[in-house]
Amino acid sequence: MAEFTIKERRQIPRHAMPTQDPLERRTNFGEVALGYSESEALEEANRCLACRRPTCVTGCPVGVDIPDFIVALREGDLDRSVRILKGKNSLPAICGRVCPQETQCEVQCVLAKKGEPVAIGRLERYVADWDLQRGAETPQVAPTTGNKVAIIGAGPAGLTCAADLARLGHKVTVFEALHNPGGVLVYGIPEFRLPKDKVYAEVGCLECMGVEVVTDVVIGKLFTIDELLTERGYDAVFIGSGAGLPTFMRIPGINYNGVLSANEFLTRVNLMKGYQFPEYDTPVKIGRRVAVVGAGNVAMDSARCALRLGWRRAKLEGGQPPDVHIVYRRSAAEVPARAEEVHHAREEGVIFDFLTNPVEIYGDDKGNVRGMRCIRMELGDPDASGRRSPIPIENSEFDMEVDQVIMALGTSPNPLVFRNAAGLERTRHGTVRVADAETGLTTKAHVWAGGDVVTGAATVISAMGAGKAAAADIDRYLKGEKAEAE
Repeated sequence: MAEFTIKERRQIPRHAMPTQDPLERRTNFGEVALGYSESEALEEANRCLACRRPTCVTGCPVGVDIPDFIVALREGDLDRSVRILKGKNSLPAICGRVCPQETQCEVQCVLAKKGEPVAIGRLERYVADWDLQRGAETPQVAPTTGNKVAIIGAGPAGLTCAADLARLGHKVTVFEALHNPGGVLVYGIPEFRLPKDKVYAEVGCLECMGVEVVTDVVIGKLFTIDELLTERGYDAVFIGSGAGLPTFMRIPGINYNGVLSANEFLTRVNLMKGYQFPEYDTPVKIGRRVAVVGAGNVAMDSARCALRLGWRRAKLEGGQPPDVHIVYRRSAAEVPARAEEVHHAREEGVIFDFLTNPVEIYGDDKGNVRGMRCIRMELGDPDASGRRSPIPIENSEFDMEVDQVIMALGTSPNPLVFRNAAGLERTRHGTVRVADAETGLTTKAHVWAGGDVVTGAATVISAMGAGKAAAADIDRYLKGEKAEAE
């Protein structure tokens, strides 16, 4: 293996991620990013300076030992690289695909100060995929403690919490409301960004560690949290049920046929396999002119799914492919979605209407959407989030001809999980109120929470970080290192 000086490492260019051609990929649901080859991964790994004080680690919500796993990769010891990576991250093949490394670990990379950072996420994906392809090795599990922990929700927070507790020897059961585990990883994120087989493979690794995953169980309906702690005999509960309740605009016409939430749309496409039409005949209506309201990652996913399904319909049935618009009330500079997803959407043909806000949806005499009245916006002073507030421009209304409107405006937790959970407080936004933000301990004894159910819709890796922090605190409590859970 060639040795490089620090100067030589700084001069190695960052490797672009190979991708499907945009004109081809907009007609299929195959993965857009194709992954590094072995030579590309090794060359990218050689860019890492293996800093003595690695600032990149401070940007990782789960604390992966980033330089160590990269050095092991470039030394050809992939077994060791996997062990280092999975020592902190139970879902590396997922994180390597969907986590916003550019605003977390990579922005902290020393190379980013004068150039491009090491492609940490892409190397994580390479190592994780190698591990899955060879048949993932099951992490070592401590001897059983006899303690039982219930996890509500098989999304990124719940799965991470479950993995860490199982590794420590606790008996863990994950209760999932849907028919497959994965939460937002399977119902929300499309196949072209995160293949389902990667999610199920990593869930399978957890099951090999002894984690029991029970699907089709709605906590708050079949069992309450109180019943889990009393009648079912669990010593602790972690709530990681996410935020799946959609938000709609309060404007006229919201009830017309053809207006739906991004949650419903993406669930039909992803979890119910609408993306495999005609092999699966899941009904997914796609308009000829689609407006997606919002500009986060969910909006990008919705627009790109609509585009693909519309192109597939056009190829099967003839006719014109769809016009798909992102309608956003702020400018391009304020878009909250990952820059990579925005870039891919543009390449594929999604149209962006910035500084535009719907004020009314109108329909025909049969109750179907036929258009959306919008108003032009301008940016004023920054709001509480630091982004400039959008202000309507007087007398700038115009009509947009659309026959489908998908609302991608954020979500809140489903209130059902809180039924008959005395002492569990919620905020005015419907999220769980935590008594200790560092650990996720709630206001209810023996109950922790983390991820979107606490923060509202956020990133996969931040939910995983919350699950990891809660697992460590639950373990301390179960070992008697904390006198009370209250």
